[in-house]
Amino acid sequence: MPERDDEEREFDIKWADGAEHKEPSARARMLAARWKENPPGPVPFRGEPEHTASRRSSGRSSGRSSSWASTAVVLGCVAAVIVFLGYIDFRPY
Repeated sequence: MPERDDEEREFDIKWADGAEHKEPSARARMLAARWKENPPGPVPFRGEPEHTASRRSSGRSSGRSSSWASTAVVLGCVAAVIVFLGYIDFRPY
């Protein structure tokens, strides 16, 4: 029985994909109705970037120092773990 269900589903998908007219999505219909009354203005291909505040800015002068600081902290932690693991394996008798 599952094989027959798969065949029917495949037939339904092929039938739906082969339809000449496909109904637009609800969002497309909503935008078409809205734009009939109030069409959107022209939009440049690449608009000017909007200058927004950085999410990281918390009174710092630049975001670069925080990225370098975080990188240094991560590398320092990795180095500390390596040294610690080396110290554990070094057991003088």
